[in-house]
Amino acid sequence: VPAAWQRPYLNIFKHFRVEEWKRSAKEGDVAALTDTRLKGTIYRIRGSNPASSYLQLPRAGTQSLGLTGRYLYLFFRPLPRKHFLVHLDVTTEENQVVRISFSSLFKEFKSTATWLQFPFVCGAAHEGTARQGASGAAPADVRWMCLVLDLASILTLYLNRRYSHLRGVKLCSNLLVKNLCTSDLLFEPGVTFSEARLHELSRRGVAPMPRELAFPVPRGEKWHDLYDYIRY
Repeated sequence: VPAAWQRPYLNIFKHFRVEEWKRSAKEGDVAALTDTRLKGTIYRIRGSNPASSYLQLPRAGTQSLGLTGRYLYLFFRPLPRKHFLVHLDVTTEENQVVRISFSSLFKEFKSTATWLQFPFVCGAAHEGTARQGASGAAPADVRWMCLVLDLASILTLYLNRRYSHLRGVKLCSNLLVKNLCTSDLLFEPGVTFSEARLHELSRRGVAPMPRELAFPVPRGEKWHDLYDYIRY
């Protein structure tokens, strides 16, 4: 059960004050930009090879974020025609650190006792197919997306381990990122609070996306026409 300060969700960039770079680290070409469409600050991470530029939380590899929410939300957009890489270090109940990585560079899924590598297919979500093995550089029209990782299920399914907490995050080039969040709730974008009440979504552990995390949707537009939502 998450500590009270992590409920109902934890806005990671806000909580750890990423912009101050005291509790987070950056390497290479990492810039804070104002995005008028998303109405806020985003971080651009770019470099000639994915490992050369990154944004890392916490600052030191010896520390741990200690975030216990089972779902990790990453609000990001791969840079067009580039490859990107994301590493998540999670700790199991047996105190084993497992790295979960996903990248458009990986050709196929690979796993060891301490490392899971998932190929990421950009643009597959709105083509209606998650083409296995069709990983590659992001297309020119790649959209902002909300990627949801069920860390508990991933560890159980692939390694037969029980999830304890998120230890660290390393966002490598090439991507734009708006935010990260952990929660025990499954947030459904594009659902209003009144719709959620009407359909009693909370009984299924589903909740509307918190306002401070949500991508803006102009009047008359639909969330799913503008953004992608991918669940792992």
